[in-house]
Amino acid sequence: MKRLVGMHFYVVGVNHCTAPIDIRERLAISTNQLPDALASLCNYVVEGIILSTCNRTEIYSLHNSICISKPRSVDFLEDWAKISRADLSPFIYIHQDKAAIEHLFRVSSGLDSMIIGEFEILSQVKQALEEAERTSLISLPLLNLFREAVRVGRRVRVETGISRNALSVSSIAVERAVKVLGNLDECKVLLIGTGEAGKLAAKALRERGTPQIVIVNRSYEKSAALAATMGGKAVGLNNLSKELNACDIVISCTGAPHLILDFRAVESAMCARPDRPLVIVDIAVPRDVEPEVKQISKVFLCDIDDLSQTSELNRKKRAGEMQEAAEIVKAEMERFSSRCHDFAVTPIISRVVNKAEQIRQAQFGLTLKKLRGLSKEERDSLEAMSQAIVQKVLHDPICCLKRNANREDYISLVNELFGLKEEELK
Repeated sequence: MKRLVGMHFYVVGVNHCTAPIDIRERLAISTNQLPDALASLCNYVVEGIILSTCNRTEIYSLHNSICISKPRSVDFLEDWAKISRADLSPFIYIHQDKAAIEHLFRVSSGLDSMIIGEFEILSQVKQALEEAERTSLISLPLLNLFREAVRVGRRVRVETGISRNALSVSSIAVERAVKVLGNLDECKVLLIGTGEAGKLAAKALRERGTPQIVIVNRSYEKSAALAATMGGKAVGLNNLSKELNACDIVISCTGAPHLILDFRAVESAMCARPDRPLVIVDIAVPRDVEPEVKQISKVFLCDIDDLSQTSELNRKKRAGEMQEAAEIVKAEMERFSSRCHDFAVTPIISRVVNKAEQIRQAQFGLTLKKLRGLSKEERDSLEAMSQAIVQKVLHDPICCLKRNANREDYISLVNELFGLKEEELK
């Protein structure tokens, strides 16, 4: 395990509150890209975990000292996304130590989501941890932080009503289509994507009584599997144009790094159906649908940021649960932070105490040789006195050490004062 003394948690990122979709999609890191991104990240930080979803890209990292200007994970984002500091700076946030811990706990609890209380983010936090563990590039500090985040997220959902009847981005996408068309009773829906968002969208459509759901995905097998569970129809990607001509609604939610529907494809479809409107809801990041598509007559296009009005209403309805959840998060942050604080200085405290005990035992042995004829009771009393002296002498330095656990200069001074400078703290 890496040395913890002087280590600091950081989170650097952007989310739906700080950055528009055109910035978020440039920073998005897909599941396929994640192993390479993690390998690259470790050239910048001691260790790190990447959490990238449709609404956020965040780098959680461990640094050897307080970063006066900015942590190097900012450099990673700039280099990985090929985005300049000037373009990134207005949208990025940086949290350190307690603030970083509280931020992650809020994220895992669904308090920092577009849809308050959503379940998806908790599984995404778990997946980020699992992917980082597979790389073997992280150790206990970040592992413990993310494991605690998952536990806190579960606790919040069990002890509060924040996730009761929780919406999802996918269900809100369906509601947006209903708002435009009135109802879905006679609508044909084309669903592009079979990931978690696609499954949730299919479920919401079926609950709305949508009679025809056509599912398209790069993998026909995955399309067929989802169609079988939802009573829909699976088609191959090569049939996308044909289905686009016939459908009333498109919900697109793939993880593709490129456009799925461009202006030309949608324009061509509308030429074949000039009098029928087409509602397209794109909840992918990076976006699946070229933004200029909304310029086409009778096409109603909205992306994930256009769903914010519905999410704001959801936030207001859950204000009471949010306060209750926030109190749990705050208490859990203090508990975890305190534990980390004590754990950070445990190795050096142990070294100081052990060295003092070695000196005490050596001096006690020399004293016994000079005081021959002592009874067992007298020897025990003498030893108890020497132990008490050591404990009292070390009490104030140890308390002070705990209070200053994150001060690198103080730790170095303690090493030097007690002659531990050359000893490796593990």
